[in-house]
Amino acid sequence: MPMYFLNIYKEKGMTSFDVIYKLRKILNIKKIGHSGTLDPLAQGVLQVGVGNASRLLEYLSEDKSYIADIKFGYTSDTCDNEGEKTFISEPKFNKEELICALENFRGKIEQIPPKYSAIKINGKKLCDLARQNKSLPEIKPRQVEIFKIELLKFNNKDEAQIFVHCSKGTYIRSIVRDLGDILGCGAYMSELIRTQAGNFRIKNSHKISPDIKGYAINPIDVLNLKKIILNEQEYKKVLNGNPIKTQTEGKENEKFMLIYNNTLVSIANLSDNILRIEKVFKTE
Repeated sequence: MPMYFLNIYKEKGMTSFDVIYKLRKILNIKKIGHSGTLDPLAQGVLQVGVGNASRLLEYLSEDKSYIADIKFGYTSDTCDNEGEKTFISEPKFNKEELICALENFRGKIEQIPPKYSAIKINGKKLCDLARQNKSLPEIKPRQVEIFKIELLKFNNKDEAQIFVHCSKGTYIRSIVRDLGDILGCGAYMSELIRTQAGNFRIKNSHKISPDIKGYAINPIDVLNLKKIILNEQEYKKVLNGNPIKTQTEGKENEKFMLIYNNTLVSIANLSDNILRIEKVFKTE
């Protein structure tokens, strides 16, 4: 079973599942997964795990960066350009007031996800319930963290562009919606580009093509876990799922990559100077 990541540039109009579907046909591999869904409106970095790397998606760094375009003066029932728009009022703020309003989103904040989102409540996706015009359950606020937010462009009227570096689970649409509420004129997100997800950067991303396999990424190069190089005897033990003793220093229950011949063969937990095997990956 192969094991590698791809840094895919998801184009606007495609769903994240469309990406997986196309890659399965090109690579002739069924076992492919992605981390961090991007809406069809959005474009940019999508982390994809091929073969056994689909079992490693949970270990990828989860912070993300975005560039979002904003339209002021209106709200949208989807909080983006695809929804039904409602005029609220003409924007009457200046650049300094906009920058000041953005300060409300720095650090750990509570935000309410959009009703058109893939969040499941009682086993059902909110977006499906909303499209069926069914009554929605209460959407509870969620805590997220905004590491950085800044104004990139402003036309001094009704359009702006912002940069956001945030934690997993952050809805940029919600930030834009709440920004419009603070400024008293409404707002919706008109465009969104994900520029970074963990160690995956947009400058190194690639659109889907027949030669996409040529851009395979060794998991060792993108997982933020400490490495331990195994000798042959340890390697054989690990393949059978047996724990091994180590003098490597680390925190209790810290995860490590176990490597043999420059290939990731296992993810293990450190406990009492023993590496207990969590996942094993047999090489081809």
